[in-house]
Amino acid sequence: MKVMDENVRDQLLDESGTGEMACGDHAMYGYDQDLEEDRLAPADDVKAWKRDAAVRIRLGTDGPLAEKPISVMTLMRQSVKKFPNVVALATKVDTHWHEITFQQYYDLVIRAAKSFIKLGLEVRGSVGIIGFNSPEWFISDIGAIFAGGLATGIYTTNGAEACEEIMRSAECNVVVVENDVQLQKILKVKHKLPHLKAIIQYKGQPTDKSVYSWSDFVLAGHDVNDAVLEERIRGQSPNKCCTLIYTSGTTGSSKAVMLSHDNLVWTAKMTGQTVQWSYGTEKLVSYLPLSHVAAQIVDIYIPLVFGTTIYFARPDALKGSLGTSLQEVKPTGFMGVPRVWEKIQEKMVEVGRAQGYVKRFIASWAKDIGRRGNIALMNNEPLPWGWTIAKYLVFDKVRTALGLQGAQYCISCAAPVMKETLDFFLSLNIPLLEVFGLSETSGPHTFALPWASRMMSVGRSLIGCSTKLSSVDKDQSGELCLQGRNTFMGYMNEEAMTRASIDEDGWFHSGDIGKIDEDGFIYITGRLKELLITAGGENVAPVPIEERIKEQLPCVSNCVLVGDRLKFLSVLLTFKTVPHADTQEPTDELAPSVLKWCQSLGSDVTTVDDIINSKDPAVFEAIENGIGEANRKAISRAQVVQKWTILPSDFSVSGGELGPTLKLKRQVICSKYAKTIDALYSSTTD
Repeated sequence: MKVMDENVRDQLLDESGTGEMACGDHAMYGYDQDLEEDRLAPADDVKAWKRDAAVRIRLGTDGPLAEKPISVMTLMRQSVKKFPNVVALATKVDTHWHEITFQQYYDLVIRAAKSFIKLGLEVRGSVGIIGFNSPEWFISDIGAIFAGGLATGIYTTNGAEACEEIMRSAECNVVVVENDVQLQKILKVKHKLPHLKAIIQYKGQPTDKSVYSWSDFVLAGHDVNDAVLEERIRGQSPNKCCTLIYTSGTTGSSKAVMLSHDNLVWTAKMTGQTVQWSYGTEKLVSYLPLSHVAAQIVDIYIPLVFGTTIYFARPDALKGSLGTSLQEVKPTGFMGVPRVWEKIQEKMVEVGRAQGYVKRFIASWAKDIGRRGNIALMNNEPLPWGWTIAKYLVFDKVRTALGLQGAQYCISCAAPVMKETLDFFLSLNIPLLEVFGLSETSGPHTFALPWASRMMSVGRSLIGCSTKLSSVDKDQSGELCLQGRNTFMGYMNEEAMTRASIDEDGWFHSGDIGKIDEDGFIYITGRLKELLITAGGENVAPVPIEERIKEQLPCVSNCVLVGDRLKFLSVLLTFKTVPHADTQEPTDELAPSVLKWCQSLGSDVTTVDDIINSKDPAVFEAIENGIGEANRKAISRAQVVQKWTILPSDFSVSGGELGPTLKLKRQVICSKYAKTIDALYSSTTD
């Protein structure tokens, strides 16, 4: 059996080459430890905001809520007992898949845990991890937890300053980076991180002598006594924090969502039970960012519960290689954000257009049957005539071409998916099952299932979870309030925010507006929070971006970010104008300060109409440069504005765009200028 890294294979395999791990006395360290030793720490409240605090677990007397709470360490030891020789992780190197069994996986985690202790990881300190999905990412994550630390994923698209913010907040003692690109971000801010003691690079040779290579790291803790690690393990409890999930800066700065051992383990178990996942036979492709909790639950924790094999996609997965990985692996399930499904749809439409008339006719006929047939299945009605023929001629071939012929489930998560995309895949007998959840619910909270789904619904509550509405309006819509053992502990170091989010009865107020029908199906209809969720599943707070643009462009009166459920961000701009003498309503005449600004650019325009109709080169170039400067301050690629347009009139209260206190009414603006927004996303030019 081969391991994931050619550079350290000889150090990790025994001299005989049989593939047994060269582990010395700790070959199966802790393997036979009494699993009853997981004890809950005393706690009276279901919420907490301190890193060393414990919470009261929402235990029940029977059913899913009565499941015994266990730690991540116990979960992994159970996995090794059940699936010692099952392949846990597989990475393709050149033309071969290099595999690690659950037994080898466990040993590497123990090595990593000891090395983290050796390099200075403190109890309740953090290990930051930034890089693309790999065995090293998984091993670092779980190894940090074994060593008594808090595993902390960092967005790979973060700039140096955003990395610094997270690492300072998490008090990272160690950071694990993928390559030199990520390393340079850390080195740039290293002097601002007083808690940081060591940096590890898991791909390539470090360019800085103070940085550990992965091969040096896995051997660093060889002299750490088993008793030292055992003490770290015994110091933990299922109801204490083990992982931090940082939000993507949706309110200007990231919040640290504290997840306990029980949050992760229980959610993984219930998710697998909800979708009826099998033991020891399933396989998945890992490619979604592991800084998101959804990827951690699906790629790391569900496999530990069910003995699932994870195949790692290539780093360029979303640039085109994902399809090849799917065809090779043939996963038994597949999860994608809406933008992934949209890309697949776009490619399939492109291929379809190149087909001859007969094939297009057959495909059109089959798609009609596919849509009607799947709706019939949702409603427990008979399948339409021709279903079997359409399945043979079209549906099965499409699934095979995508590498999804073995996938029981095709899931869309992290953001609302457009109805057009749902309809497209439904017509091909690939129903996209929507999942709703947040970092605060350890990932999933609702699931749509093949035998229990409705169009545009995110399904029903996860097994053992509850959902209710608060502040219900006349349309029977209200804020979705969520509860279950998947509900997070709280926001680290944010007492007020934690108390505001989790009420006295233990319900988490999601900020999402929705409805629940008589059959328990949940529909998301809006959000209380001023957040955009892009088609790629990134949460984006509009206000900080809008403020940066207005700082760069003194001519701008109002700036509205758009991009909810869309591929990228755009902005609607209004210019400062002279108000009407009597009504104070905005006119077309540019304000004096804007006239001066235009003149400084060499432009002689005097009205907004002049700028729009002439597409004044000087003004347009200045706007482009200003937005470019604002983009340079974006904390991630998802927060970069790609297109912009100038609206013909500034906003006003009478126009409906502003409220009484002159706050933007975003929904009104997006509705009023829907055609303008559509043009931004249908056009290939700025």
